[in-house]
Amino acid sequence: MRQPIVALVGRPNVGKSTLFNRLVGRRLAVVDDRPGTTRDRIQASCEWDGIHFTVVDTGGIEVLPEKVETGIRPAPDRPLTEDSAAFIPLIRAQAEMAIAEADVIIFLTDAAAGLTPADEEVADILRRSEKPVFLAANKAESPRVREQAVEFYALGLGEVYPISALHGIGVADLLDKVVQALPTWEAEPEDESVKLAIVGRPNVGKSSLLNRLLGEERAIVSPVPGTTRDAIDTRMEWEGVPITLIDTAGIRRRGRIRPGVEKWSVLRALRAIQRADVALLMIDATEGVTAQDTHVASFVLDEGCGVVVLVNKWDAIEKDTYTMQEYTLHVREALKFMDYVPVLFISALTGKRVDRVIPTALEVHEARQHRIPTGELNRLIQDAVARHAPPSKRGKRLKIYFVSQPEVAPPTFVFHVNDPDLVHFSYERYLENRIREHYPFVGTPLRLIFRERSRKKK
Repeated sequence: MRQPIVALVGRPNVGKSTLFNRLVGRRLAVVDDRPGTTRDRIQASCEWDGIHFTVVDTGGIEVLPEKVETGIRPAPDRPLTEDSAAFIPLIRAQAEMAIAEADVIIFLTDAAAGLTPADEEVADILRRSEKPVFLAANKAESPRVREQAVEFYALGLGEVYPISALHGIGVADLLDKVVQALPTWEAEPEDESVKLAIVGRPNVGKSSLLNRLLGEERAIVSPVPGTTRDAIDTRMEWEGVPITLIDTAGIRRRGRIRPGVEKWSVLRALRAIQRADVALLMIDATEGVTAQDTHVASFVLDEGCGVVVLVNKWDAIEKDTYTMQEYTLHVREALKFMDYVPVLFISALTGKRVDRVIPTALEVHEARQHRIPTGELNRLIQDAVARHAPPSKRGKRLKIYFVSQPEVAPPTFVFHVNDPDLVHFSYERYLENRIREHYPFVGTPLRLIFRERSRKKK
């Protein structure tokens, strides 16, 4: 049975992401003082008084005036930034989906700004949900603001809880009431799903691929680069295998990452790679492999994550008999530091070859778990050394005494040698290639560690 879900909703810029971060105990949601910062839903586990539940942060519900086709009409006292305004209808749809999924709703308002017509419209939406609603008047740090929070009783949603999500004031009292309203649940087993992170530079089609794999509009899709700002986890099953898909913000080169919201979004994308089993590295076929793509690939490689390269927008390429073969060579040359990865040519827009994405990722995941028996491994390395002896350095030659594989995910090989300083990069690459000749480890980086053999005490 799943954990109960608590959704944080309200108009933009009332402090939902700040409260989310306080509830989960770490800075997961992107926080900025501009309305419209949170766009997609993000969620995390939370515990209060021994009770566990899932808290969902949402984009703000912006009330749309009738007959406004674009839906872009910010409140006069809180103007939206140009880049956020265009997403208002989509943000509202995401928030309404969260309301539908939630067991309990925390409705946040801005006590300092006072009651607004937008709050009244949001209250109407929540009343129609027939879910337990707790009205939290946020930003009530001062006694004066806490006193004026009583005006929110006019919304007819019952008790008003003056809080400060930033400073934690009143949050404990609010949570005491929230957990009392939660349905009973049973503890879920440890998450053993295969975690697939969809990564790449901005605007290569990551969210479009997520939606195509899920068959629903789970993430906001837009042709504007930088739409997805938070790493979003979504569960699914593929032929009985539990999978967690992680959509991430586009990763730019370090020098091009702007401070503020974009910086935090990139950090979350990198953390998503750290906890992923396999990264689905997306490349825009119309632009080819760019320096930015290789930069993202290096992040994935540093974390020892499995990789599948997805050349997206293949439908937009004029093709002949040799196009795919030539493009594969281009990808291999550009990503020559990870020539072991499978390359798929897909179109998230039309769905072409998308059905091969998850089976290939699961193949990579299985390869990450493979362990070579110690005897076979040592015979393989002894044969490699016999075929090509290590070069000498300052008249001294590398000796390999014993090899073991103590870890998987990624597969890690420890070489006990006479002197690790004698290992040249080219010879390390030779040994890795020899291992891959017998055990392909498709899409999986290998870690080779060289340690000096400890001398026995006399």
